[in-house]
Amino acid sequence: MECFYIVTVGWIFSVCLHEFAHALVAYKGGDHTVRDKGYLTFNPLKYTHPVTSLLLPVLFMALGGIGLPGGAVYINRSLLRSRVWDTWVSLAGPAANLVLILLIAALFRFNVVPQDPQSLAAVSLAFLLFLQVSALILNLLPVPPLDGFQAVAPWLGEEFYARGMAASNMGFFFIFIALSYVPPIRDTYWSAVLGLSNWLGVHPQLIATGFRTYREVLPW
Repeated sequence: MECFYIVTVGWIFSVCLHEFAHALVAYKGGDHTVRDKGYLTFNPLKYTHPVTSLLLPVLFMALGGIGLPGGAVYINRSLLRSRVWDTWVSLAGPAANLVLILLIAALFRFNVVPQDPQSLAAVSLAFLLFLQVSALILNLLPVPPLDGFQAVAPWLGEEFYARGMAASNMGFFFIFIALSYVPPIRDTYWSAVLGLSNWLGVHPQLIATGFRTYREVLPW
């Protein structure tokens, strides 16, 4: 039970951090409307939606350990000073995830949190790090409406961007199918997530234990 709450609260914090980073860079880049919309805060109510930000991400985390992007800030991209700023706005969210990943990894690297599978903190943070790595790699895919697509779209024309965003629901469907039923894509993705998590010094046993413990509170 405790692991579920630790990971879920950590996940909500990471969503706020991710979206705050988007908003902050957008503000610096010329879109001052983000301040009026209340995005320059860590208030989760400004970023989260009960279904898309909480229910679905928790469901995906429980089913397969996928860090599904769960929040959104609405950027007025026409106010940004240049396409470079537009790209940086999109990449700011994943950069925030990377900072959080490195902070969690440092806790293990410097033995602030021992790599003990009996430790609630260790297994919870290991699984949270795994989810953050999963979200980072997923978000950088050039598939609408993910940040990877939005980072390259300004350089490919407004029509390309509009068509891509119009097909964003299909993008999520494609990702789900690919990560579930297309072995080359699925295996490459999970190998990258596990490989990076292991490279950061987090033992796979801790991640597996955290995943199993996280799911214990669920009815299936």
